[in-house]
Amino acid sequence: MEKQIDRRNFMKNGAAAGLGAALAGAAFSGCAESSARPGRAVMLTHGSSPKEVIKIGFVGIGNMGSVHVANLLEVAGCQITAVCDIRPERTDWAKRRIAKAGFAEPAVYNSGETDFERMCQEADLDLVYNAAPWHWHTPICLAAMKNGKHAASEVNIALSVEDCWKLVETSEKTRKHCVMMENCCYDQVEMMTLNMIKKGLFGQILHGECGYLHDLRELKLSPTYYQGMWRLHESIRRNGNLYPTHGIGPMAWCMDINRGDTLDYLVSLSSSGLGLTEYAKEHYPSSPWVNQTFALGDVNACLIRTKKGKTIICKHDTNLPRPYSRDFLVQGTKGLTRKYPDSYIYVEGRSKPHEWETSDAYQEEFEHPIWQDLNKKIEDGLTPDGHGGMDYIEDYRLIQALRKGLTPDIDVYDSVLWSSIIPLSEESVAKNGAPVKFPDFTRGAWQKPRPLGVDTIL
Repeated sequence: MEKQIDRRNFMKNGAAAGLGAALAGAAFSGCAESSARPGRAVMLTHGSSPKEVIKIGFVGIGNMGSVHVANLLEVAGCQITAVCDIRPERTDWAKRRIAKAGFAEPAVYNSGETDFERMCQEADLDLVYNAAPWHWHTPICLAAMKNGKHAASEVNIALSVEDCWKLVETSEKTRKHCVMMENCCYDQVEMMTLNMIKKGLFGQILHGECGYLHDLRELKLSPTYYQGMWRLHESIRRNGNLYPTHGIGPMAWCMDINRGDTLDYLVSLSSSGLGLTEYAKEHYPSSPWVNQTFALGDVNACLIRTKKGKTIICKHDTNLPRPYSRDFLVQGTKGLTRKYPDSYIYVEGRSKPHEWETSDAYQEEFEHPIWQDLNKKIEDGLTPDGHGGMDYIEDYRLIQALRKGLTPDIDVYDSVLWSSIIPLSEESVAKNGAPVKFPDFTRGAWQKPRPLGVDTIL
């Protein structure tokens, strides 16, 4: 599998270099890949048959996978009936955890990297949920939908524009939902910001800043944390914004992306890449990574413009020492809010002139109803797993939407648009910051305003 990916990227990069020369002086690049394909965005409002219990097959029971398994065992109306991982110790862990929660032991699929295909073919499932390494997300989702199951994937859901289109077209053809599980959309501050925007506190939204800024040097170079060191290998062969959705997902909701506006084009630049090599020399001096060349720039910045003139800065920074941040900022004609290292707000006519206020002063008035609901459940004894509660919310809301036959909060068009920043940023970086157009995965349907799913309590 790794050799196939390397060869594909080699061919893509070679083609991109030739195309860049051919299009020198053109206003935009990426036209061949980014043009809309025939079809109609039928999954924007597509529901499904309501069902009392959602039967789940779970693929990839590692760091995030174990969190989702634990949360799903707390969600009413679902049951994990099959588990799949290439490591028997992880499927054994899942079997024990599921049985301890009072459910029947799940069927186990651990006979190699593609055993998820057998699971999708033969298991009686409603949903295939995966938290496998990135390069498996698209194949697992496609296998699920082609076998009549809904698909849910950890981020990112795709790594190429072609795979984005495959997911869209397969979802539309099979009428099965394909959902990227972006937990940061459900973070408490981001959802409170969304509620303040809905109530008009910041006026008309014009600009946002976001990203994923997380020191992952130790985790990438650890031989045990990421199975097969897959995340390190992505840093060896890719140069762009490799993890945009933690930032762009909440920002897209704040800016009505795919709900009256959409992403138009981006430009992307990367710094040199020194951080991983220096860290390897200091902490893993006898490892082969000391002499490894890493393609990934230590800091990547994307500047994005929407069709209606909003701007977004989205950054990726995982190879340098720093405290964690998503650099979240939303700005409108009446004020702005930002998060990291702390959360602050300024509202014209409400705040003291030229002085920040803390978000705490606004929480009681603007706490999102979904977090009000979660806090009540915690008071009643719920113990959500992962990232302070946002992981539980995303799992809970997906299951309840499928139980009730509703369109999930994050649909296939959101999932692929947010993920497409990865290949588009790589293309722009390779072409010295040339602007690259976003595909229109909705084929124009983004122009029609529609509510967010989180406007409804499930």
